Amino acid sequence: MNPKLTEASQLFERFKSALVRNDFDTCANLLSQLKVLLTRFRSLPPLFEDTPNAIHELTLARDIYEHAVILSMKTEDQDAFERDFFQLKPYYTDASGCLPSSPQEYILLGLNLLRLLVQNRIAEFHTELELLSSTALDNPCIKHAVELEQSFMEGAYNCVLSARQTAPHESFVYFMDLLAKTVRDEIAGCSEKAYDYLSINDARQMLLFSSDKELLDYIREDHPEWEIKNGCVFFQKAKESAPCKEIPSLQLINQTLSYARELERIV
Repeated sequence: MNPKLTEASQLFERFKSALVRNDFDTCANLLSQLKVLLTRFRSLPPLFEDTPNAIHELTLARDIYEHAVILSMKTEDQDAFERDFFQLKPYYTDASGCLPSSPQEYILLGLNLLRLLVQNRIAEFHTELELLSSTALDNPCIKHAVELEQSFMEGAYNCVLSARQTAPHESFVYFMDLLAKTVRDEIAGCSEKAYDYLSINDARQMLLFSSDKELLDYIREDHPEWEIKNGCVFFQKAKESAPCKEIPSLQLINQTLSYARELERIV
């Protein structure tokens, strides 16, 4: 075996052992070294040169980037997830014809869709869907993300929260929890604008919590401006602290009339 390939393989084994131990500092250090080593292989993207060990090198590189994405999940680093996923993606697209399929592929593709949904990047979510094959779209990991997006867009927030229990893989839980928080923040923002106050029971049901303690913990951490008294949650302070922007009606009227005059001249 090529000495460079042997060195990278041995370093990758150390990386995987550290990942199993949740030794994330060691993982980060080893991953940096691995990425430098991969730059020596001309068989990898974007060159794709037909070297004697091309298949082995491509397979190793794909495995390394897959584990890099998993590491970013464990460290809850969404920026690293995005960087590593886009380094991994060519191995699922451009190199798919010469490599055997990876058992991690649909899991990581589904996770990327969830990430885009959590970040409210809906246009990119649909762009990624358009690039997937019909086989991929039938995979439970992809279908789960698609169903979540549909529920989210329809405002069926209870379906979004209950979907955590039916996640197709344990790694989905991280983004599912983030999505649940996004949903609750959306409901909370609407509630404080629509109501002066709600009973604790109504607020708990509105925000889809299973216990009063979960509701109170959420208020304490995310909405300390809400006031709790006499068994109710009062939103008045939140409304008072929200900036009030006046609509410049006279300015808008003048601009509209100006546009109308210009259109008359053109016609």
